[in-house]
Amino acid sequence: MRGTSTLGLPSHLTALAALLFIAPLGLAAQTQTPSASQNDPAEVVRRLMDEEVARGEAYSMLQELCTGLPHRLSGSEDAANAEAWALKRMRAAGLQNVRLEECTVPHWVRGRIARLGVVTPAEAKLAPLPILALGGSIATPPGGLRGRVVVVRSWDELKTRAAEARGAILLLDRPMDPTEHDPFEAYGKAVDQRGRGAVEGAKVGAKAVLVRSMTLRLDDFPHTGAMHYDDGVTKIPAAAISTAGAERLAALVRAHAAVEVELELDCKELPDVTAHNVVGEIVGRERPDEFVVVGGHLDAWDVGEGAHDDGAGCVQAIEALRLVRALGPVPRRSLRCVLWMNEENGLRGARAYKAAHAAELDRHVLTIESDRGGFAPRGFGTNAAGAAWDALAGIAALLAPGGAGTLEHGGGGADTSPLEAAGGNVMELLPDPARYFDYHPSARDTVDQVHPRELALGAGALASLAWCVAELPDALPRPTPAATPPPASK
Repeated sequence: MRGTSTLGLPSHLTALAALLFIAPLGLAAQTQTPSASQNDPAEVVRRLMDEEVARGEAYSMLQELCTGLPHRLSGSEDAANAEAWALKRMRAAGLQNVRLEECTVPHWVRGRIARLGVVTPAEAKLAPLPILALGGSIATPPGGLRGRVVVVRSWDELKTRAAEARGAILLLDRPMDPTEHDPFEAYGKAVDQRGRGAVEGAKVGAKAVLVRSMTLRLDDFPHTGAMHYDDGVTKIPAAAISTAGAERLAALVRAHAAVEVELELDCKELPDVTAHNVVGEIVGRERPDEFVVVGGHLDAWDVGEGAHDDGAGCVQAIEALRLVRALGPVPRRSLRCVLWMNEENGLRGARAYKAAHAAELDRHVLTIESDRGGFAPRGFGTNAAGAAWDALAGIAALLAPGGAGTLEHGGGGADTSPLEAAGGNVMELLPDPARYFDYHPSARDTVDQVHPRELALGAGALASLAWCVAELPDALPRPTPAATPPPASK
């Protein structure tokens, strides 16, 4: 179920004041007749937003990260160097308690070979088809493997054609549904092919799987992403094929009785390595041991530059605290910036953060993640309910002038999921979703595809919402399973 804050601003904020026992100078009164008080939320939001769109540093930070350290997959040299970069940037922003927090992460290496060519029919004369190994895939034997192609679009079809699929190379060709107006819903209905395609293919005896890229665009940029194997099921190679390549290959199979291809990958899994989440804070003036957390994930796939996924979220999180630090006032509670490691292929950083901070999780008032790209902000999604929902809806309404005034029932991002499972309030910045899967995660995900003003508006919205929540007189009530609506999308 989805819900949007559509109530009139003054009456809604008046209700918010009553729910949270805010004094007459609460959010409602200040929104209607802003005072000169430094702590007037409407005035603080205006100053934060104005400063970011006029003189913000989010885009220059993103350029620095993405052009200097583009391939930040967990375990890589760029990922380790990105940790050092984040430490430097947090310190330059004036954050306190800047530190590394250890986690152990997988170290998968793509290699240099990703080749898919049509062998028969010889007269087809198709150029090599664009592919990328899926994250976590095993390699093919040296020199590659050869097999006839079987095209399926559903698991039911695979079951009915199991005998035909034995010894074949499967093309899992179910596209993202363009009639789903929310691209994240379309992604959610197609991405199971990528996640468990190798497992289902191996169960019917396939040699390898090719997965249609998770994008609504028809082009020749393959999109990588994580896949998994199951214990007790034979491991077979798995690669993403571009949407245009999948169309060409499927058309060839329809036109000929037998199509044979040759696939070669040289990816490999190395031993786990030590990595780190990067953390920095603004210590609260009254309740320093209560936290409002903002963050993104520092790792990125080893193609493109990881600009929308998730360099944008990382720089927005740093920038949000830099803005508060630069403009003040220091909020009642502490603000904490966390850049998680290993979101893309394991969530090891998020789980390590939960374990390291177990004693204080009940004092995490809200955790906000930005991991949907650096596009124009439209609002936020949250698992909060009841009085907490009303408080957040009232705050979000202050962000309407910048386009981020809506609040939806849902949850947070992947890195906030361990904290949500622990009973915490979580939230996710929701930018315009139309173009996210044009880039995620492919060679097109580069910094020049991020609009500086859109990125800045998101950073200002994060700063504003985080400051307002940290300044509330009373902490947000924690959700209960019965009161928490189901996620809008994951």
